[in-house]
Amino acid sequence: MKKTAFLFPGQGSQSVGMGLDLYQEYDFVRELFDMAEETCRINLSKLCFKGPMEDLTMTVNLQPAVTVVNLAFLAAIEKEGIRPDVSAGHSLGEYSALRASGIVSNQDTFALVYKRGKLMHHESTKHVGAMHAIIGLPIDKVDEIVKEVQKDGVVSIANHNTELQIVITGAPEPVKKVSSLAASQGAKSIPLKVSGAWHSELIRGAEDKFREFLDPFAFNKPKKPVLFNVTSDYETDPGEIKSIMVKQLINPVRWYDSMRKLIEENVEVFVEVGPGRVLTGLIRKILPKNYPGKIYSVNNMKSLEQFLTDI
Repeated sequence: MKKTAFLFPGQGSQSVGMGLDLYQEYDFVRELFDMAEETCRINLSKLCFKGPMEDLTMTVNLQPAVTVVNLAFLAAIEKEGIRPDVSAGHSLGEYSALRASGIVSNQDTFALVYKRGKLMHHESTKHVGAMHAIIGLPIDKVDEIVKEVQKDGVVSIANHNTELQIVITGAPEPVKKVSSLAASQGAKSIPLKVSGAWHSELIRGAEDKFREFLDPFAFNKPKKPVLFNVTSDYETDPGEIKSIMVKQLINPVRWYDSMRKLIEENVEVFVEVGPGRVLTGLIRKILPKNYPGKIYSVNNMKSLEQFLTDI
């Protein structure tokens, strides 16, 4: 099999109905949902399949909801004996990548993302935040503008998604000011529908509590490499991986650098495992022309069957 990366989506990939066809098809998926619901005390099957979208999108619900759907598709792929050579996940999706590499169990993954969602939600109720996507400027230009505006309040880079797609995060007014200055340099700015300023100093209050929560969990050495958001690099030491997962809360997601690293390492098959097609869209923009890469989005029964047939 060609060198394969599994990529797991995070917040922003959700939709009402996600995972339903898989849930109806497989007993082990229903068991996975039961485990997640018991761990989180949330009716995730109802939220995922019936919504409403407003409730599904609340970060405290969304984090376990997207994760259980990610892991349902992963389980269906693993059932056929297919394993990735490397995994990566976008922000929240990184927890699914930990599971794919054998660092944590299914149950611990659900416990971690539920706590993460609760802590992030708590901080967002204390500090109003905003996030905007800036499209059309390279990272160094956006960074210059952000540094210029930081004297007026909290604002920083949250995600470097593609060469020219960067998400900024922080207090509403500084975020608007960065957007306005970026627009004056020819960029397009899109406000994102989020309930907090993720990956910013405004949720730093969650860091120590999450570190304390993580401490008793058993992390294993990865069976297969995981490319981490914070470093866009690999790590094998379980203690250091825990530390990285705490830092991830307020540090930028270096997705573009991570995908470029996979390209340098000659990964040829990129599989988005979970709802939506956000990461598929990003990798299409990142892959060089004529690169011999194949991209799959495994987000329903039909696309799962197609992927399994091709592989």
